[in-house]
Order: sequence, then structure tokens, then C-alpha cells
Amino acid sequence: MKLFPKWLRLVAAVLLCCVFFPEIQSYSSAHYEHSHPCNRPCDDGALPMVCYYRFVVEWYYTMSKACYGCPINASDCSRPDCIANNGVEKAILVANRQLPGPKIEVCENDTIVVDVENHAGSETTAIHWHGIHHVDTPYMDGVPMITQCPILPHNTFRYEFAASPAGTHFWHSHAGLQRSDGLHGMLVVRQSPGIDPHFHLYDHDFSDHTMMVTDWLSELSFDRFVAHHHQNGTNKPQSILVNGKGRLQRFVDPAVNVSVYTPVEIFMVTRGFRYRFRMASNGIMNCPIQVSVDNHTLVVIASDGQPVEPLKLDSLVIYAGERFDFVLNANQAIDNYLIRLRGLLDCDERFSKAWQVAVLRYRGAPADITLDDSLSYFDMDRAGKQLNPLNSGTVGDKLSVTSLVSVLEDDEALRREPDFKYYLPYDFTKIDNKHFHDPQHYPVHAVQRNRQMFTPQINNISFLFPSAPLLSQPEATPSYLLCNHTNLRFDCSREYCECVYTLHIPLGSVVELVIIDKGFAFEANHPIHIHGMSFRVVAMERVGKNVTLEQVMQLEAQEKIKRNLKRAVVKDTVTVPDGGYTIIRFVASNPGYWILHCHIEFHIEVGMGLILAIGERKDMKPIPPHFPKCGNWPENVDSSSSSSSTKTGVNWALLVACSVLLPRPIFDTYGRLRLLSSLK
Repeated sequence: MKLFPKWLRLVAAVLLCCVFFPEIQSYSSAHYEHSHPCNRPCDDGALPMVCYYRFVVEWYYTMSKACYGCPINASDCSRPDCIANNGVEKAILVANRQLPGPKIEVCENDTIVVDVENHAGSETTAIHWHGIHHVDTPYMDGVPMITQCPILPHNTFRYEFAASPAGTHFWHSHAGLQRSDGLHGMLVVRQSPGIDPHFHLYDHDFSDHTMMVTDWLSELSFDRFVAHHHQNGTNKPQSILVNGKGRLQRFVDPAVNVSVYTPVEIFMVTRGFRYRFRMASNGIMNCPIQVSVDNHTLVVIASDGQPVEPLKLDSLVIYAGERFDFVLNANQAIDNYLIRLRGLLDCDERFSKAWQVAVLRYRGAPADITLDDSLSYFDMDRAGKQLNPLNSGTVGDKLSVTSLVSVLEDDEALRREPDFKYYLPYDFTKIDNKHFHDPQHYPVHAVQRNRQMFTPQINNISFLFPSAPLLSQPEATPSYLLCNHTNLRFDCSREYCECVYTLHIPLGSVVELVIIDKGFAFEANHPIHIHGMSFRVVAMERVGKNVTLEQVMQLEAQEKIKRNLKRAVVKDTVTVPDGGYTIIRFVASNPGYWILHCHIEFHIEVGMGLILAIGERKDMKPIPPHFPKCGNWPENVDSSSSSSSTKTGVNWALLVACSVLLPRPIFDTYGRLRLLSSLK
């Protein structure tokens, strides 16, 4: 017997929708972010809310007709739908005609509901909620062909999930190169004062003090991608943006014949108060960003949403996918102070010299500040103590993230010996990647050096996205497409290998990953992000200009790798020094298919990733009824096949035939091929 009759429950549901889902159109406008009912003080004991948002995804344009006379008339740059950007005209893909997109700000354990409407022409899309663990909703992680089908054009997909864990996160498209062209935004989950361990360290945590930083291309990312991989086009970003703003393109005001630029971001403070800033990097290329504030120090209190013991710094380096929270004490003279951003590696003085500034403005300071036209890349550096340095362990004033001390108590990942340990060495491989080099007509060794495509691979394997989501349609991916470095019996250093690279991990296991950047091909850096979890960073060191797997294993055997197993920092995205290693540990407590990948956009697009399949199917949460399906038609068509070459050196047609003709079972408990060794 039901407690309430059906009609009464229906009336209650309608009333709740009226309370929590008011006029939908208002949720699409930029000004609504501050007045959204869920952007509220998170009070101790308050009930969680259901927080509704509507994202309309469409192609748009910077410096469009909505901008009128921007930047000659600076006020025009703030008109509705004007995305001034850095002054360079460019096609962009955005939500609600905003760059960054709509900001989501909620309290811990609220329920977030987002309707994503795809109006992007022929493009599919999907949104990943970077930092959210989706403990009960793995099908909401937003990775096409892993956790869901992509959202088709003219379709709407509703994401609904718990706002957990708390911290500074962000959302972005996980389809193709879309986040590189603007489809990203902040996601902040605040805690009540009684729970926030650092509440006493700051006076204000304002919405206006979120910082989305990103390197930025002046052309459409797909044009850059195709030119870079099929010709000799550059992949170097020309600019950096702060909250979608910056200065690059020079304009001339004809009335006074002076240079004019698009506005930079301004952060307002009042002297005598301490402010919590929340910074996230949507970094897209190999361009870590050094950040500092003139005449001020930064007190870091959290990384990737997880609290750490306060650490005072002069600057920090943020890599793609990372987040840092810091407290800034507004204790200087009333004035305007520059926030300086300096691009590294592909953005450094050898290449594009990408840089940017924003302004920290004290109330009472002049509002008509004119930035020096002579500012350049070489003015962006700052000496002193630096967190997260490029390609380095802790040396002197350069402090790696292993220097951060977690506020959280030690967990099983630190108290127990690992049940499973995997070495994940990677590098750029000079090999005939069939997607970019035809081994018969233009093999990699036959073309000019500046046209050779070096493939970023983990264990010499490129990740192949399946034709249907592993989580919602596991039966659609044949077992013979699954592989990992332990069951391939082929020399992938000589032949291009590609498969649905999967590590199967029993639920509850303690796992250690030794991630190695061999560093032979280029001086580079690969920030590694794992979905669905956080991990402990127990070691990080640069061995030399380059390093091999065997050298790292020898260091292990000689007990020369020191692990920090006491309050090690908790993160979900971490850098690996070029020519070095980073070691992480986690408890495999969240069943599902979670992708581990490099967060440089071009690299995951060409397969620098793998799947952590945690638990068995019976451990995973059931998929909602009528969840969208997709895949090949006819179903037995193998989209991975190619007439020109095979994916991993296996004759897949023979393998399929064998899987039909040979007695079962030919796969082990976790679907790994027992057959491969007998086919060698």
C-alpha cells in the first residue's frame, strides 16, 4: 500500500518543479549565474537542493555583430552575446553563447540536473563533469563510447548526478576537440563552514573569484589538428585566456590614433580581507601555465578539489585538467596589480611566446588603468618559491605536488601493500600509424622530418574507442577488441598497435600505477587525468633527460624510489616529469569503466589513454531504463577493421573465426585473450 495516492504524488512533483525548475529560459542567460537559487551560502544542516541548468550548444563567433564597436568602444565588449575573447575573430563552440560556459555553483550533496541541447549543426557532443566521481551514476560521466552514446544533433540529453566530492571542478565537452573551441565552464561544489577545513583561513569565497585559464588557438582546432597530423602545420597556441578574456589582436582608435585591445579579466577585492580564489585549467595543448600576482603571495589550500595543508608561494604552474584553490590576502596599498600568466613548453620563448594578464583591483583604485603596450612574454616570469614546476621533482624553491600535505586521513591506499601494480611507460612513437601514414605510399621513415607523425602511446598501444559504450552496451564490443600490455604477443615497438586498451581491476583492490614519461622523442609534458576517482600521489621525480622502463624498474629494485605513504596529496590529474616518473595509488572502490588519459586535446584524440574497468558487471550500477543506444549497423560490422592494415598485428578475421570454432571459454575471467599466445 502506497503512503500517498498517485494523484497526490503527481501534484507534489509538479509543485517541486515549480520551485526548483522555474522559467527555463532564465537559466540560459549569463546574468542568471549569480542569482541562481543554488548559488547560495552552504549552511550547516541545510537541506540539499535540486539544481537545474539548461545548456544550448551551438556554433558561434568571437567579435560577432553582437559586439558592435568593441573594443574601440569598450562598453560594447560587455553587450549581451558579445564574446570579445582576445580580439581575434574565430568560430567557437559554446553553451548559451558564453565563454567560458555557464558556471555551476552548488553545495555539497545537491543534485545537479543539466539538459544539454545539441544545436551544433552536424556535430555530436557529450559533457564530462571533471572532478565529479559519479559513485551512483557512472553513466553520467559524459565520455562518448565509454559511458554513453554521443548526443546527436537536435537531441537533448539530461545529466543528473550528485554534487560530490566538494571542491573546485569544471565541465567540458569530451567529444572530439570541442573543449578546445570553447565548450567548457566552471563547476564549484562548496561546503558548509562546519565541514570546510579551511573556512577560517579566508573571509570571502565569491563567485567572481573563479578563474578558468586556458591556452588558445587563433584558428578552429580541427583545422589545426588536420594540418598538424597530415602536413606540417603548427600545434602551438598563440594566446592564453582568463575567463575567456585577454589581449592579443591590436586595434587602433582612429579618433586618437592609439592602440586598443579587448578587455582583460578584472578581479575586485577590498583591502583588509582574505579571498579564496578557485582556479581551473582547461589547457588544450602542451602549454603549462605559470601564474603569479604582483606584490602578493598565494596560499594554496586545495588541489583538484581536495584540501591540503596551507602552503605559501610566489607562483604556481597549472597543467591541463588541474585545479588549485588559493587564498589571497588583500593587504597591499590600494591600487591595480597584474596577475601574470606565462606559457611554458610549446608556449615558451622558443615557440609562440604565449602570455596573458588579468588585473587584481582594490576598491578605490583607478578604473581606467592602461596596460603598457610594451608588455611581453618576458615580463611574465616571477622568481621565488614555486609549486608544481615543469618537468621537475622537488629541488630548492621548486616544489612538486608531492610537497603538498593532505588534510585527509590516510586511507587503505597508503596503509596496505598494493594488490596490483602496473607500469605505464609512454612516449611519442615513430611508427606507421595507419591513420596518418600509409606504409606503402608515405611511410613515416620516407617523408620529411617535419611531416613525420610521432604517435603518443602508452606501452606502445593506442587506445581505440569502441563503436558502442562499454558501460551501457558491453555486449556490443567483441572481446577480441579488448587488450592490454600483458596479453599482446606482438612487437608493438615495430608495428602499430591499437585496441580497446583495458585494465581489469577487482573491486576493492589497492592499485599502484607507475607512470613513466620516457622523454626520448621531444621535450614535452603529459598531464594524466583519471575519471571516477581521486588518487594519492606518492612519488614524483625526474631521472634525466630521458629514461627507460628498465631503468625505473632497476631503481625500484635498488630501493632508490622513495614513496610518501603519510598524508600524500590527493588529486585526480597529475603531471609526469619528462624523463621521469609519477607514482599514484588508489582503492578501486567505484565500479565502472573509467578512462585514464592524457589531458592534452590532440593526444587523447589520437589514442593516448586506456580504460580502468573496476569490478565485474554485477558490481556496476544498472543503466536507467530507455538509456540511449548506438553502434554499428549491421551489428556484426567491425568498425575497427581496415583493408590496408590490422590494428594490433592480429588477423582479426581469423581471430573471430577461432572464437567461433574453438571450444569455450577462450577468454579469462576479465575477458583477456587466452588465445593470443597460441596464435603467435
